[in-house]
Amino acid sequence: MIGMSFRFEEGSQWLQKASLSDAGLMFLFENLLIFVLVLLMGDWLVRRYRHRPVTVPPAPLTRVEIVVALANVVLNTLITLLGWQMWKHGLIRFRTDVGWAAVADVPALLLIMDLLMYWLHRVAHLRFLYPYMHLFHHRYERVRPLTLFALNPVENLGFGCLWLAVISVYPASWLGMSVYLALNVVFGAVGHLGVEPLPNWWVKTPVIRYLTGSSFHAQHHQDLHYNFGFYTLLWDRIFGTLRPDYHQCYGQIPMAEREKTPLSVIG
Repeated sequence: MIGMSFRFEEGSQWLQKASLSDAGLMFLFENLLIFVLVLLMGDWLVRRYRHRPVTVPPAPLTRVEIVVALANVVLNTLITLLGWQMWKHGLIRFRTDVGWAAVADVPALLLIMDLLMYWLHRVAHLRFLYPYMHLFHHRYERVRPLTLFALNPVENLGFGCLWLAVISVYPASWLGMSVYLALNVVFGAVGHLGVEPLPNWWVKTPVIRYLTGSSFHAQHHQDLHYNFGFYTLLWDRIFGTLRPDYHQCYGQIPMAEREKTPLSVIG
């Protein structure tokens, strides 16, 4: 724990003194690394669990999809830079403890962000906003790992600013924030695999059954009226937006999707 705190102090001192260009290059490298890891691990999982598809195979990649994904990597870098500047100017504060309080920050941040992103997601589906915020992402009903980054930049900016707003009023620990951000990437990547790597007992186990997976988000891409949560099913259950056949269709392509798709495409 002492060594961890010391390394954090060293990194914190470097960030305080870093120039805008040095910090920008570091954050760009960080976001590019996340991008590459999501694609590599996602591709491995897709091949490993190809016998458990939850959506029909996606259409071939387009240049637009690739360009927008890379643009969002740059936008993620700019959002990180904004957060860094807010931290340097005292608008964002975080604790340096690494004990149980830091551990408790992880579920707290997951629940807070899950609730806020649930409602932001629902707002993005409002008829007068949907074409300008969220329609682009839903062009890709048949998800693949790259779909995680295929967002309208306006929507991506909205989620990024929401995160910065939360940590500007919630003084989380640096450890809790780091673990949360890592889990955010994991949940996002799993949600856009198009296959289900989690076993069927997942949806039958107390507590754990409330965590989302690939089936959950794939069903949202197939039916825009359900499954708005990001990390948990909790808010969808409370507000009545959990897809009625979520559990029955877990780990498989819903029959409605199969019926509207030619067998030659499903394979």
